[in-house]
Amino acid sequence: MSLYENYIKRSETNSFALRNINKEKLMLFVKRDDLIHPEISGNKFRKLKYNIEKAKAHHCESIISYGGAYSNHLLALAAVGRLENFKTIGVVRGDELNSGSNRLLKRCTELGMQLRFIERTKYKLEKYRDGIQDTGLRSILHIPEGGANLEGILGCRDIIQETSNDFDYIFVAQGTCTTSLGICMAMSSQSKLVAVPVLKGFNGLSEMKDLAKKVNLSVDLSRVEVLQDYHFGGYAKSNKVLSEFIESFNGQHKFNIEQVYTGKVMFAMHNFLKGVTGNKKALFVHTGGLYHL
Repeated sequence: MSLYENYIKRSETNSFALRNINKEKLMLFVKRDDLIHPEISGNKFRKLKYNIEKAKAHHCESIISYGGAYSNHLLALAAVGRLENFKTIGVVRGDELNSGSNRLLKRCTELGMQLRFIERTKYKLEKYRDGIQDTGLRSILHIPEGGANLEGILGCRDIIQETSNDFDYIFVAQGTCTTSLGICMAMSSQSKLVAVPVLKGFNGLSEMKDLAKKVNLSVDLSRVEVLQDYHFGGYAKSNKVLSEFIESFNGQHKFNIEQVYTGKVMFAMHNFLKGVTGNKKALFVHTGGLYHL
């Protein structure tokens, strides 16, 4: 797949250090998937990879997916559509919105995506649509909200397969659980996945089980730990503590984090690792998401 071959080589795994936590015995690494592409960044790229291959195999003319007003998933799909010559349609939650409501939606339009704005009740019924729709004249691929389908999970599996895969802990943000499941499929038997939900009241383990069942996957979740208390009020919510942590981190390191996903994971990881003893290796999966800062 040309998209994969052209951009995946930009991802890399680097070591880094955090102040005040096991400086001598703890080895920290970051998987820099944020480097893949400025608009098809991180796990968004991963979730789309095999979906795009499916669209090509079925000679689809268009790809439809679903998201909110600030959906990096829709932005990534719009950019992929431009690169891979697919028509793209973004179904957006909120019929009061339009293509000029924010710069992310505007950018989707600039990339050629057709936006459809629907009211929230209808959106809840449509956002899980998945698979090929044959209209008789052409085929259309539907991708669920956030890329949460089998193809998306398999794409996220590649994140770990590209590493040495000898980590004791792997830290990742949790939204749809697609990335979490992909990592679980690929990580070694010595690894523990530490997932950090960014939504308030989100039962990460239960959601992982539900998604695995939905796509008919058998995944061992016995080595998953979910840190429920680092959502900072809910999706895209923050406070002074998190903001100051992110500002300090970004001022000290060669890569940046943000308040929606990666900042919350890094904050949780910092606290978690303070209690870890012995010679351990930890991986922070940078899932991108820096576009609309």
